[in-house]
Amino acid sequence: MALTKATHRVESFALGAWTPPDSGARAIESAITGERIAEAGNDALPFADMANWARATGAVALQDMTFHARARMLKAIALHLNERREILYNLSYDTGATLRDHKIDIDGGIGTLLVYASKGRRELPDTKVYLDGPPEQLGRAGNFLGQHICVPKRGVAVHINAYNFPVWGMLEKLAPTWLAGLPAIVKPATATCYVTEACVRLIIDSGLLPQGALQLISGGIGDLLDHTGSQDVVTFTGSAATGLKLRSHPTILAHAVPFTAEQDSLNASLLAPDATPGAPEFDLFLKEVVQEMTVKAGQKCTAIRRIFVPAAQLDTVIEGLADRLSAIKIGDPRGSDTHMGALVSRSQRSAVHAACEVLEKEADCVFQSATLDDGPGAFMSPRLYRCDDPDRATRLHDTEAFGPVATVLGYRDLDHAIDLINQGGGSLVTSLITHDPATAVHVATGIAPFNGRIYINNRTAMAEATGHGAPLPHMVHGGPGRAGGSEELGGIRAVLHYMQRTAIQGSPDMLSAIGSSWMPGASKDLDKQHPFKRRFGTLDLGDAIQTEPRTVTLEDIEHFAHFTGDTFYAHMDEEAAKANPFFPGRVAHGYLLLSFAAGLFVEPDPGPVLANTGLDNLRFMAPVSPGDAIHVNLTVKSKTPRNDAYGEVRWHVQILNQDETPVADYELLTMNAI
Repeated sequence: MALTKATHRVESFALGAWTPPDSGARAIESAITGERIAEAGNDALPFADMANWARATGAVALQDMTFHARARMLKAIALHLNERREILYNLSYDTGATLRDHKIDIDGGIGTLLVYASKGRRELPDTKVYLDGPPEQLGRAGNFLGQHICVPKRGVAVHINAYNFPVWGMLEKLAPTWLAGLPAIVKPATATCYVTEACVRLIIDSGLLPQGALQLISGGIGDLLDHTGSQDVVTFTGSAATGLKLRSHPTILAHAVPFTAEQDSLNASLLAPDATPGAPEFDLFLKEVVQEMTVKAGQKCTAIRRIFVPAAQLDTVIEGLADRLSAIKIGDPRGSDTHMGALVSRSQRSAVHAACEVLEKEADCVFQSATLDDGPGAFMSPRLYRCDDPDRATRLHDTEAFGPVATVLGYRDLDHAIDLINQGGGSLVTSLITHDPATAVHVATGIAPFNGRIYINNRTAMAEATGHGAPLPHMVHGGPGRAGGSEELGGIRAVLHYMQRTAIQGSPDMLSAIGSSWMPGASKDLDKQHPFKRRFGTLDLGDAIQTEPRTVTLEDIEHFAHFTGDTFYAHMDEEAAKANPFFPGRVAHGYLLLSFAAGLFVEPDPGPVLANTGLDNLRFMAPVSPGDAIHVNLTVKSKTPRNDAYGEVRWHVQILNQDETPVADYELLTMNAI
C-alpha cells in the first residue's frame, strides 16, 4: 500500500465500491520534495445516491444493533487498525509529519476508538434507547411520568475534515457517530486524503462494518449538501471562512440540519506571575510553548498562537524560547533525529508567510533560524514574534498563521491578561501555567466564557499532563465564537450529538417498556422464585419480592453504635436528638437500616449472585425510631451484560416502615452469573 514513484490515484468509496478519480482530478504534492505523488477528485460521484444508500442501508444496519454491539465493533476496528498502523505511518511521511506526529494522528485516532468502545460498554445500556436523566413525576400519585430519551437520527453524518490530521480527524468523529448508530460519509482534505483513503481501505477490508456505514469522498463534495435534511448531521473542521460558507448553505438553513464546526482559533498560553525563572513552572512553560509551535509544524487547531507573560519577564521568556527553538532540527521527517518536518504543501507555506506579514505590522520577529522557506519541499523555520504594546494590537487577535508561528505579549496584571486573551473572540484552548490556586480561580473564571477548554499545569500535574494541544476523547473539544461555537468529543456528550432527544410522557408501564428500565409505579412480578436464586438470563424487568418486616429495637441501635464506633448523638442521646429538627428522638443509623435491609432480602447460600459491587442514589427519607418495623421492596430495574460469564443487575431497593412510608431508597448493583 506504500506510494511508488508513479502518481497514486486516490479513490473514493461510494455505494459499496471503489471509484477512481476522473479527468478533473487535483494534483497532490509531497511536502518533503514538492513532487506530484497523487491525484484525487471525481465530480461525477452520485452524491444523492450515496446519502440515500447510507440512510437506507447503513443506518438500518447500525440501528439494528445495541449500543454495546456497536461498542464491540469500535473496539474490533481499533485493534485491526492498530496491527496495521505502520502502513499509515509510511504513507504519512509525505504529509511532512514526523514519527512523533504520526503517533498523535494515527495512534491518537485509534486510541479515540478504544475510549469510545470502553465508554459505550460502561456508560451506555445494552439497548437501543438512551435515557437522558431520571424520570420526572408529573402527577401527584406517580401514575403520569415524563422521561427524556435519545434515539439515533434516521439520516447520515457528513464529516468534512482538515488536512492536518487525516486519520485522527476522521476517527474522532466516526467513533461517536457509529456508537450513536449513524452511518457516515467522510470527506477529507484533498492534500492528505491518500492517508485517509488507506485508513478507510483497512476498515472496509476488515469486514467489521455493516454495509453503508462508511463512504469516502476523495475530492470535492459536489452537491452533497443539497441532499441533506433534518435527520442528517454535518460536521466541519477547517477555516472560519469555509465554515461560514458551509453553515450558510441554503439546504442546511432551510432544513435546520445540525451543523458542528471546529475552526480557526487564536489559542493562548498564560505564564502566571508566580511562575518565575527557577520555578518548575517556568521551564514547563517554555517546554509547552516550543512543543506546540513545532509538533505537526504548528499545523494544529489547538496550537499556541499567543503567548502571554508578565511584562517584566518578556526578555527572559523570549531568550528561553529562542534558545530552545534553535535546538529544533528541521528536515526530512523520516530522519530519526528530526524534530520538525514540513508544512503540508508549498501553498500552505505561502499562506503562513502571508499571515506573518500581517503579524509583522504589530509585532517584531525575534527568532527565525536558518531559512528553509525557498526549498523544493514545504519546510519552514519556526518564527517567534514580540509585541510590546498589546493594547493597540488588533490583528494579533484575529490573524492565525497556521504553522510554527507564535507571538509573545506582555501583560500588566491578571485582569489585563484576561482581557487580552478574550480578545481572541473564542478559542479551543487556553493554557495556564501556575502553582497558585487563587490565580487559577481568577483566570479560569475570567476566560472560561471564551474557551472550550482550559488546561492548567504545574509541578504537581506535569508528569501526567497530556499537553496544551492534546484534545482527549473524554473532554469537550470545541469552542465559542471564532472557534466555531460547537462541541466534539466530551465522552458520551458527543454520541448525543447524533441522536434526537425526545420527551416521552405516559404511565410508568409505558415508560419502563420504552426505556428498558423499570420505573417506580410500573407493574411488578412477585410470583416468581426469589430473584437472587435466578441467573442473569432468566431475570426480567419488574421481577420483585416484598420481604417480611423486622422490628428495629433500641438494643439494635446501641449495639450498632458501639460495634461501629458511630455514637453520633442522634442515636445515643434522647434529649439532644429531640432538639434536632429532623428527629423525634433517638433514631436508627441509616447504615444500620441498609444492613438490616440486606439481611431481609439476601439469599445466604451460594447461587448466581456473584458480588455486590455498590449502590447508587442513596437517600434516607424518614427517621426510624426504636419499635418501628421495616420491610423491603426489591425490584429488578435494569440489566447490562458485562461478558460471557456474568452481567450487572441494577435493583431498585425501597425500605418502608409499618405505615408504608418510605424511609430509604437506593439502587443496588450486583454481578450475576449468565
